[in-house]
Order: sequence, then structure tokens, then C-alpha cells
Amino acid sequence: MSTPESVPTIFMDIEKLLENIQKPGRYIGNEWNVSRKDFDSVKVKIALCFPDAYEIGMSHLGFKILYHLLNEQPGVVCERVFMPWIDFQAALQREGALLFSLESKRPLAEFDIIGFSLEHELSYTNVLAVLSLAGIPLKSSERSDKFPLIIGGGVCVVNPEPMADFFDAFFIGEAEEGILEIMRVIARSKAEGRATKQSPRADVLKDLAAIEGMYVPSLYSAKTVIKKRIVKDFGNAYYPVKQIVPYIQIVHDRIALEIMRGCPNNCNFCQATSVYRPLRIRSVDRILQLAEEAYQATGYDEISLVSLSTGDYPHIAELVKALTDRFQSRKVSISLPSLRAEDMLVNLPQLISSIKKTGLTFAPEAGSQRLRDAINKRLDIEKLYECTQAAAKNGWRSVKLYFMIGLPGETEEDLAQIKGLIRKIPMQATASFSYFVPKPHTKFQNETMDSMDSLLKKKAFLEKDLKMKGVTLRWHDIRMSMVEAALSRGDRRLSEVILKAFTLGARFDSWSEHFNYSIWQEAGIESVSRTEPLPWAHIDCGLL
Repeated sequence: MSTPESVPTIFMDIEKLLENIQKPGRYIGNEWNVSRKDFDSVKVKIALCFPDAYEIGMSHLGFKILYHLLNEQPGVVCERVFMPWIDFQAALQREGALLFSLESKRPLAEFDIIGFSLEHELSYTNVLAVLSLAGIPLKSSERSDKFPLIIGGGVCVVNPEPMADFFDAFFIGEAEEGILEIMRVIARSKAEGRATKQSPRADVLKDLAAIEGMYVPSLYSAKTVIKKRIVKDFGNAYYPVKQIVPYIQIVHDRIALEIMRGCPNNCNFCQATSVYRPLRIRSVDRILQLAEEAYQATGYDEISLVSLSTGDYPHIAELVKALTDRFQSRKVSISLPSLRAEDMLVNLPQLISSIKKTGLTFAPEAGSQRLRDAINKRLDIEKLYECTQAAAKNGWRSVKLYFMIGLPGETEEDLAQIKGLIRKIPMQATASFSYFVPKPHTKFQNETMDSMDSLLKKKAFLEKDLKMKGVTLRWHDIRMSMVEAALSRGDRRLSEVILKAFTLGARFDSWSEHFNYSIWQEAGIESVSRTEPLPWAHIDCGLL
């Protein structure tokens, strides 16, 4: 660890910064299982940033994988930084302090790389806020050699163009597959005296661009296609069993065990299908081993089996039984966040007795079978009814149903049939509604999003039609979906819109209490038109 003398003076009075701050546990670090390395003695220093609140970022499994994987490498230190909440932003500015990493409390400018995890388009202004709070120029063209390289990864970079002006490079695909290659390039550059702080960063970027999956906007040739990188041997892929246990409650405060990556379904609207294909699974024995080691290292009392479609894991019944047999006496519950009705019916007695009864969740997406067929949503609606009836008899009391409106080809009759579907559910039902966004690298990527007026009329129709006892309605903000659509499908012109929105005060846009659509209107989000060819045509995620 760094000696007190090496810590910048501005960070010596951390307690003063945390006075009257909501949830100071977001900023103090030093949690159970945190990595501790001597910052000054390592070759490569990377600040891993999740541009949202601590409790969101610390719930993200991919973020944990990279953090622990990097810190297991000799000569590399990886430290964390999150988007500070509004009160802590004000405290930093009031005290004249720069945003710092959690582990060593170093200013971000002292790192070689700041790696951003871009998981949602509405976090884009947070990226700029982090850079600004760290005293780092926002645009890559304005950063001199003394500043860190800014590299992005995550789901959103399958269309990196809206953020291209702010990033030096993007990694397309599953980051654990290429992150160590990136570290080797940086280490070699520093050993050769070509570190980002000593010589032109263009030399380093040229070396990075040679890595498969790396996209360097400033060096891009229009004839080049950037291929997504994937973890080929997922069964034996790195998984951090000794995970950080936060001091404060986070969104997913449990062991998250990824049992499968990819999805056997191919819904036409689903971007995750293309981002995470092909389908790969872990063996039951390997999952049991990881579960035991993670429990021993963390002490969590819940294990969640995660994937895009957990019920499609080919050995789900065997796995749940084995985990239950092993952990039930230790009062550790097993949760399955995504099950299909067919899976519940086939394994109902076992699942009823084994998994945590937090409520059932299903995603019919549409009210009519006609529309479900049109979007390639594989769901046997009669089995859903049978499943909920059986579950109700066995003690389950509630069900969540997810629907999407504004789908291509949708009619009023499709919407009306949602009522009939919900009526056949013998439980308290919460119906959550989102709005179709034609995402890049989906079969619907060339579709047009419904207008706001049309979506508002459909919402009003459903609010009136679904006034039923025992039914609660939840609505996503249409305006958020409009901004998300523009940012996910835009080209480099969006960089100026994002910059202006940030300048006007946009922060935490995915949080309803902070989202301000008028800012985005003033920034020009509604004036950016669709372009051809599609801005993401140079990114290859595999065949649709």
C-alpha cells in the first residue's frame, strides 16, 4: 500500500469529504475481499469505472470478473471508481478535490487506463461527469500524453459511434477474453519508454488497434470490420469466487453464479442474443465447486443462478437439487431469476420446495399469440396458465409479467388481449410495460420506433382497460426510451448532443428522479435523423 506521504494532500481529510454525505459506504473502500496492492510498485495501473452509483456497479458480475481477474495478475493494479452521487459531487467541488479511486484514493489521472463499463445508453452523460470530476479533458482529441487512455467496453459498444469522440478505444465483445492482452501492450509500451505520459499516445493506440476486437476510432479504416471477441471455453472461464462484500446493501446482494452464457432463444427484438451468442454452458460439477468456494469466501446466504434464460440450462433440475442438498442445512437459499412456464411445470415440486419464493416472473411480451409469433417469442401461453395455477396452490402469491408495447405490426387487438391474459392468472399480478426500441444487431434493427404520441395513446388505452382488482401496473418512462433509442442508434453526431446535455446538467439519466427530458430536447436529441449505412455496420457480432 502507499505510504501516507505519497497520498495527495487533498485526500488526507477523507472524513471531511464524507460529512453529511448519504451512504458514505459508497466511497470509503476497504471492503471484505478488496484487493490490496502497492500502487507505486506495479507496472500497469487501471481504474475500472462503472458510470452509475456504487450499489449498481457492485451488483454487476462482469465488473467483478474484470476487477478480480486483473488484480490476480502480477504487475497490474486495478482499482474501482463509480459515479458519485449528487451530494458527493458537490463535496468534491466544494473542497477542490478530484475524483479518486476507492482502493488507494489516487486521482484518476494517475492511472494508465480508465476502463468504462458501458451497460446502458442513459449512463453516457455520467461518463463525461466522471472525466470532468477527475480533471480529464472530455474529448480524446483534447487529451495530451500525460492523461490516461480512456477505453470502453460492455453491451453498448456494439454501436460505439455516439461516444467515439470521448474514447480512445473500445473493446468489442467479452472483455475477460482480451483484457490481459491490453495490459501487456501497456506494460510493453511503458518498458520501452512509450508510456502514455512520456510519448505520443498514438504509438500505444496503434499497438492496441492490432488486438482483435479493439476499435480505435482515430485510426479506423472504413474497410475494416471489427469482430466481437468471445470466451471460447466458458466452462472453465475465470470466475471470481473471492468477491468483494460491500458494507452497504447493493441491488443484487448475493452470490451471482453465471451458469450459462448466450441464449437458445432468438427473439427478434433482443440485443442480448447477438451480444452474448453463441450459447455456452458450465457443467453442474463446476458450478457446485464455484458455489462452495464463493460461499466460503463471502458468507452470502443466497445463490442466484444467472443467465439470459436460466430455465433453458439443460441440467437445471439436477443443478437445483444438488445445490439444495448442499446448502439447505446452511440456510442458503437458491434463486432463479428467469424461468419459463414449461420449466416450472416440469420441475414444479422440486422448484417449489427448493427455490426462494420471492414471486414468479414471466415475460409474455405481447398479449396475442399472433404478435408473439411475429417477434419470435417462444412461449406456450396455456402452460403459463397451468404453471401459475399450480404455483398458487403451492403457496406462491404473486407474479410479475413483462410486456413490451410499440412492437412492429402491433394492433389495438393485440393490446386488448393483454387483459384476457392477465385475467387467467390466479394470483396478484404486477404488469410492467416497456417500449420497443429497435436496437443494433437485432433482427428488428431496421424498424422504426413508434412515435411518442402513439405510445402515449396505447398507454392510456391499457391504463383504462386494465383497471382490475389485484393488478398493479408499472410503466417505463416513454421519454427515457426515446433518448435510449436515439443514443443506441446514433452516429458520431450524437457526441455533440451528449456533450451539450452534459453541459446543461444531465446526470443519472436512468434514474427517474434525475432524468430531465427538456435538457435532451434543448441539446437537440430530437433533431438527429437516422443514417445509412447503419452506424454500427463495421461491428461484427455474428450473423443475425
